[in-house]
Amino acid sequence: MSKPILIRCEAMGLRMTGQRRIIAQVLEDSDDHPDVEDLYARASAIDSGISIATVYRTVKLFEEAGILDKLEFGDGRARYEDAERDHHDHLIDMNSGEVIEFVDAEIEALQERIAQKLGYELRGHRLELYGVPSKKK
Repeated sequence: MSKPILIRCEAMGLRMTGQRRIIAQVLEDSDDHPDVEDLYARASAIDSGISIATVYRTVKLFEEAGILDKLEFGDGRARYEDAERDHHDHLIDMNSGEVIEFVDAEIEALQERIAQKLGYELRGHRLELYGVPSKKK
């Protein structure tokens, strides 16, 4: 398991103000893929003095430091997740915007085979599937 976001920020020498600490904890506690507005709502519920500009600056700082990954699923919202989370892929519900994380051994093996077939050693990948719920019959 990876170290907490706050510990990684401190280890990188980032100046961690009280408000940055709150934002780091909100990110750590998130089990979804929050955008800046989600993070702002959660952080300002803890400290009403946190501005949305502070959240934007902090997220950008964390992203540039490699603490967060920025995810864009085509809905105009940049979402974020811990860069050190275990590998997973995403299925995005195009109706609701829900992001479902999954891991599939067959897909992982297929990607490895494709890379090898094309003469490459796979070093990483990102898979995003977009769909709508199947109609029940």
